[in-house]
Amino acid sequence: MSVIEINKNNFEELVLKAEQPVLVDFWAPWCGYCRRIGPMLDQVAQQFEGRLVVGKINIDDEPQLADQYGVEVIPTLFLFRGGSAGEPIVNPGSKAQLIDWMGL
Repeated sequence: MSVIEINKNNFEELVLKAEQPVLVDFWAPWCGYCRRIGPMLDQVAQQFEGRLVVGKINIDDEPQLADQYGVEVIPTLFLFRGGSAGEPIVNPGSKAQLIDWMGL
């Protein structure tokens, strides 16, 4: 499965009510670090297909979601399980670091 776009209209259904864990990337198109980790997120989505959903929230389009989760620096990623967000990771340096943080 590819990375999905998440917004305020589908957040509850795709993230909070999801049966699988959901990795959510808070990002913006003007953010260089965000663009740098984009291919890594695509790889994680493919590697964990069927066990994990990977989604992106553009903070420029969805500032209320960013505020709700206290996102001040991007990229900030959260892993949601059972509708609850764990501790975030900010600007992961490698795919290995991200996978280790996810604990999957």
